[in-house]
Amino acid sequence: MIRHLLPSLIAALALSLPSFAAASPSEMAQIEVLPGWEQADGNRVVGLHIKLQPGWKTYWRAPGDAGIPPLIDLSGSSNLHAMAPAWPTPHVFSQNGMRSVGYLDEVILPVILTPRDAGAPIALSGQMQIGICKDVCVPAELSFDAALPAGPGFADPLLSAALADQPVDGRQAGLGRIECTVSVTPDGLALNAEFLLPSTGGDEYAVVETRDPEVWIAEAETRRDGNILRVRTEMIHVEGGAFALDRSGIRITVLGSRKAVDIQGCPAP
Repeated sequence: MIRHLLPSLIAALALSLPSFAAASPSEMAQIEVLPGWEQADGNRVVGLHIKLQPGWKTYWRAPGDAGIPPLIDLSGSSNLHAMAPAWPTPHVFSQNGMRSVGYLDEVILPVILTPRDAGAPIALSGQMQIGICKDVCVPAELSFDAALPAGPGFADPLLSAALADQPVDGRQAGLGRIECTVSVTPDGLALNAEFLLPSTGGDEYAVVETRDPEVWIAEAETRRDGNILRVRTEMIHVEGGAFALDRSGIRITVLGSRKAVDIQGCPAP
């Protein structure tokens, strides 16, 4: 998909967001394209380097109850078939009793581009809509263009580091048994996940996502007992009422002080 909207429920988020203030995006945030390199499979790695004013933050793909979901639109590009952001490990922020997930001051977001015509140049043209926050929150739309020639390109060390700074998968983190129970609530569904996972360090924070962008997911409750981590959350469909939950599309990211773990799929007991 060229237009990539990350799962969230905007209407519900609006109830808990800090106040907005008008500001020029060019004053608060800037974006630069790092041209990157071509992979052996013909895809290209580029970087969107977002620089913010000191003390400001922006948000991860799942921004939390107090965050603003990012939107990337590359539909103005040529020779581009698909794109996939590779989000670096984010940080957890607490403000006014609410938590959000994102990046402070700057972030390099690697994006994997699949060209329509392998081996030909890509003319990248797009916009990124983000929220940036400090004492207030400001919606910003950042435009960018870049001519990406065919060929190996440049293995930028900053972009390489951002690409490597992703949550590790469950196998790498020592994930053992995992099981999830789903129950009906008055408003939707409740998910209780329990898995065998060594500590990731400090006060762990779990983020639950689904493939369905019309399902709102509440901030998860996380509790650890030795090597057992328990995560509970509730889900509500934007249209209300019952909905089908695809267990294979459930994604739980555990954020700790030492590492972050990406767990995909949540089987029944």
